[in-house]
Formats: sequence, structure tokens, C-alpha cells
Amino acid sequence: MARRIYIAGHRGMVGGAILRRLEARKAAGEDLDLITRTHAQLDLTSQAQVRDFMQTERPDVVILAAAKVGGIHANNAYPADFIYENLMIECNVIHQAFAAGVTRLLQLGSSCIYPRAVPQPMREDALFTGPLEATNEPYAVAKIAGIKLCESYNRQHGVDYRSVMPTNLYGPGDNFHPQNSHVLPALIRRFHEAAAEGRGSVTIWGSGRPMREFLHVDDMAEASLFVLDLPKAVYDANTEPMLSHINVGSGSDLSILDLAHMVARVTGYTGRIETDPSKPDGTMRKLMDVSRLAAMGWRARIGLEDGLQDTYRWFLDHQNTLRS
Repeated sequence: MARRIYIAGHRGMVGGAILRRLEARKAAGEDLDLITRTHAQLDLTSQAQVRDFMQTERPDVVILAAAKVGGIHANNAYPADFIYENLMIECNVIHQAFAAGVTRLLQLGSSCIYPRAVPQPMREDALFTGPLEATNEPYAVAKIAGIKLCESYNRQHGVDYRSVMPTNLYGPGDNFHPQNSHVLPALIRRFHEAAAEGRGSVTIWGSGRPMREFLHVDDMAEASLFVLDLPKAVYDANTEPMLSHINVGSGSDLSILDLAHMVARVTGYTGRIETDPSKPDGTMRKLMDVSRLAAMGWRARIGLEDGLQDTYRWFLDHQNTLRS
């Protein structure tokens, strides 16, 4: 009998990459029944809709990649939306999956769960060791709640619900909105437009000194399925009941200014790059400790510049359909 897998958020960047990997497995002969719903078909913030969906479809596995996401500007402008929608999605999907008999679930979180001032690289046990970064605290609280939901259902009900915490993701399907996107797609769009218009300079937010780590979404999809497929004994041996999440990252970082120069090369921009220290920097460094995942046998394989080339090609192919 086919294994029924529901991918929540399949139209998002990460969910779409996971779906592509699963479709490739199915095409290769794996017996899978892949279940998806658009937001118009299923509102994950509606308890009644999610309950009816889970009871009707009865998936064997749930991959929770759906979330409301955005960069510093969006998190500052819409904090209530970010905490409410993400909490509702997690509560509804995780609880209703349990109520429908789902014993295996994978939840995707975010590196923003870790405190602002934390030793680098960030280990899984850094959770709850200090205050969160103020610019995205509501979103981070919701993502922490998702981890604890999974752990609590595991402890009380004996299910196998797992959580992976990715670093900054990028790649095909990213959000390139000029105000509400994350730093990397925002830079790609800004430098592309500057090159096309022949601008003499481009100004980036902040000092350019913060260090950031980036992971291609195809690597994230592979890592997610790797963790999902781990035998329970292996997963349990490398985690703890109340510290069960696993970091996913590339294991290396670079400054925002260096990233801007790399994006300029990829997009063909040759003008000046200036900084605007009056804009917020956010956390000065965010690098994931990925030793736990490496010990289980997985490492990222896509280099940043190669990944940027791939992402820029996707942007060029789809720019006429992107939101302005």
C-alpha cells in the first residue's frame, strides 16, 4: 500500500523543493501517494478545516513546511500576524494530525529560535539561554512553540514528531518582494535592477558587518527527508526528549557586505556598493552548529556562489510573474 504523505506548504520555497524530491522518488518507483492543498483549498489557520481534512485524507506522514515568513521589515511591521498565523498553523496541523492517527511528522522551524547573544556557532542546546532578537521575537516564539508541541505529543502519546531548524534559506521559488523578502532575494532583485538601469551605486541596509549563513533550498529538502527517514532508534540516540530539534545549515558564513559583492558578480553589477548604518543590522552573527546532523551522515553539497547562479537563473525566468 502506498505511503500517504501530506506536504503542508507545498507552494512555498521549501515545501516546493521537498515535493519535487518526493515526486522524483515516486517517479523512480517508490510507492508514494503525495497529498497537497493550496491555501484556497485549505486554510491551515482554521481548526475546523484542518480537522476535516486530516480525518478525510488520513495521511501516514505529515511534513509541516507551511509558515508565514518574511524579513526584518515584515517582522517589524506585522508582528501580530507572524505570531498568530504561525501558532495557529502549528497547533492545528500537529494536533489534528495526531487526532487522525498520524505517527510520523516533520516540522520545519527557523534559526531565529536562538537567543540574540549566543555563542557561535549555535548549538541545539542554546535554546532558552537568553533573550531573543527583538526584530523577530514573535515569529521565533511561534517556532519554539512548534518544537515543544512536537516534543510534548511525543512524550504524552508516543508518536514520532521531529523538528528541523534551518539556517537562512534561498533558491528557486524564493520571495523577491522589494520590502517583504529576506536579505538574499532582496539583494538579487536590487542588484539586477541596478545593473539593468546602469545605476552608479547600490546601498544595502545596515553596516554590512553582520555575518550570515545560507543554505540552498534543495539542500534543505534533502536534509529534511534525510531526517524524516532516519530510523527512530538513530534519531532518538542523537537527540533528547526535551531537546529534540536538529540544526540544518551549510556550516559556514560570510558578511552581508561580502554577500552583496557576490550577488553583484552573479548579476553583472559593476557599480559601487554602499552601506546605510542608520538601518537595523539585526543579530550580528548567526551560524548554525551542524555537528549533530553531520554525525548522522548528512552535509550540505551546494556552494553559495553556485547556488546564487541557480537562483538568479530562476529569477530571470520568472521575474515577469513576481510581485512588485
